[in-house]
Amino acid sequence: MPVPEEPSNPLPRPPALPAGAPAGPGRVGVLALQGAFREHRLAFERLGAEVREVRKPGQLDGLDGVVIPGGESTTMAKLMAAYGFDRALPAFHAAGGGVWGTCAGAIAVATEIDGYPDQPRLALLDLAVARNAYGRQVASFEADLDVRGIAGPFRGVFIRAPRILRVGDGLETLSVYDGDPVAVAAGRTVASVFHPELSGDDRFHALVLARWIGTPQNGVDS
Repeated sequence: MPVPEEPSNPLPRPPALPAGAPAGPGRVGVLALQGAFREHRLAFERLGAEVREVRKPGQLDGLDGVVIPGGESTTMAKLMAAYGFDRALPAFHAAGGGVWGTCAGAIAVATEIDGYPDQPRLALLDLAVARNAYGRQVASFEADLDVRGIAGPFRGVFIRAPRILRVGDGLETLSVYDGDPVAVAAGRTVASVFHPELSGDDRFHALVLARWIGTPQNGVDS
């Protein structure tokens, strides 16, 4: 599917780092098989991270965390299997690597996909999700979200978003929209059904980066 266009009127972007501060640490990978991987890369680069577009499993070596971006979840699953990421990403996660799935990426990291029991998934977070549950492309929308760890509202961009139906024990709900979780985490593993990379606001990326490297970033509550 084509990469969604950036919203025409995004929120003003806060400074990625305080004036005069050195670039932040962290080595981040963005799975570059499909979806808005470029936007994720640019957001992390603005935060001072070293970012690598990951197209082969060997490129996971030495990373603190990796993003699985949005796209079409069935196609994403087939591409991950074809390139060996269906085995490499769980191994990376088991070795302590951070993983963040956005939209279709959130489907990929879930343990259960409602109505699609045979669709391959990585099963890294104890979640049940429903594909495209907020509507098709024409039903895409934006909403201000309260996100745990972020000061002030964060603009969520929902494009053919899945819905989280169940959150397993021990998972942390980071944000809720209309009564449903839209971002959850367990340690260094995060899932969001919206697209922070299209918001024009790097604070969610900073929140994830802080989980991966243990260093608070600008715009994130301590």
